[in-house]
Amino acid sequence: MIIGVPKEIKNNENRVALTPAGVAELKKYQHTIYVQSTAGSGSGFTDGEYEKAGAQILASIEEVYAIADMIIKVKEPITREYNLIKEGQLIFTYFHFASSEELTHAMIARKAICLAYETVERKDRSLPLLIPMSEVAGRMAPQEGAKYLEKPLKGRGILLGGVPGVKPAHVLVLGGGVVGTQAAKIAAGLGAQVTIMDINLTRLRELSDFMPANVITQYSNEYNIREAIKTADLIIGAVLIPGAKAPHLITRDMLKEMKPGTVLVDVAVDQGGCIETCQPTTHENPTYIIDDVVHYCVANMPGAVPYTSTLALTNATLPYAVQLANKGWQKACADNEELRLGLNVVNGKVVYKGVADAWNLKLTNPTAILELVH
Repeated sequence: MIIGVPKEIKNNENRVALTPAGVAELKKYQHTIYVQSTAGSGSGFTDGEYEKAGAQILASIEEVYAIADMIIKVKEPITREYNLIKEGQLIFTYFHFASSEELTHAMIARKAICLAYETVERKDRSLPLLIPMSEVAGRMAPQEGAKYLEKPLKGRGILLGGVPGVKPAHVLVLGGGVVGTQAAKIAAGLGAQVTIMDINLTRLRELSDFMPANVITQYSNEYNIREAIKTADLIIGAVLIPGAKAPHLITRDMLKEMKPGTVLVDVAVDQGGCIETCQPTTHENPTYIIDDVVHYCVANMPGAVPYTSTLALTNATLPYAVQLANKGWQKACADNEELRLGLNVVNGKVVYKGVADAWNLKLTNPTAILELVH
C-alpha cells in the first residue's frame, strides 16, 4: 500500500502521525511511505531520519495526498485540505465529527473512507487510540489551569498548592474517566484540594480506593455541580461520550455563581465541550473571558508537548495502521471489530451513530457497507 504522512497544518499542531520507527515497521511489509518534508520537525524528527528508515520525502502536502492510498494524520483535515482528499482514499486520524458539521459534510462530499482514532473501541469499551492523548491532556489540564490562575493572566491569583498557613486551591474535575483521573492525580500532586465527580458509582468507588487523601469523590448531578462551582478555583471538564457531542454540565447561567478569576479548562472541547460557553481556541490564543471567568479551550492540548504526544500516540496507532496497510481497510475492518467501530464516514455515507445523531443524518449500517464493498 502507498501510505502518505502530511505535515499537520492546524494552528500550533506540532505532532506527526508516524515516527521513523513506524516507517521502518511498515517497510518490513513492503509498503511505500511518503512523508511531507519537515512533517516530523515539530516532534524532533528530521527528514534524514525518515529517509534512513525507508520513507521518501515529498515537498508539498498536495503531492502526499495525490499519491497515497492511505493518509495517516493526527488532527482532522482542515478546510484547505478538503479538496486534496480523493474519493475512496482512507484517512486515518482524529476526526471528532460530532463537533463539526462542516467537516462532516465535507468528508461525505469527498466520499473518503474516514476511520477515526477516537471511536476505535475494544470489547471492554476502552478507546485505545484516544487513551494516550487523554492521558497527556489530563495531565496538562491542571498545569495549564495553574498557570492561568495567576493574576497577570487574569486568574484569581491563587497558587494551586497553597503554602503552609494558606489554603490550597479547590479543583473540581467533571468526569472520572482517563482525562479526569489523570487531571485529579496531577492536581492532587501539586497540593490542591480536589473534588472529582462522575455518574458511575462503581467508578467513584475505584477512584476512592486509589486516589490520595486530598481527592474526594462526589456523585455528579446538577445540584452538586452548582454547589461545587461556588468554591472552585479551577474547573476541569473531562466528560466523554465516544463519537458524540459532550453534554453541557456547566451552563452559561452558572458562570454568575463562580468567583471572578475562576479558570475553566474544557478538555472535551473537541467533542463540542462540556462547558456551554467554551469554544475551541488555539495555543496561540488559548483563553478568553466571559463574566470574569477565564476559559481555556484549546482543542489540541497535546500539540504543545509534541515529542511526548507523538511517541505516545504512535505507540498506540501503529499496530492498527499495519493491519490496515497489510489487509486493506475492508478486510481489516471486517476481521477486527475494534477497527470497524472506527469507521465514521464511508463512500459518502455516515456509518457511526454518534455522528448521524449529532447532525440529523441518515445512518447506514457499516456491516452492510463492508459486505457491499466485498
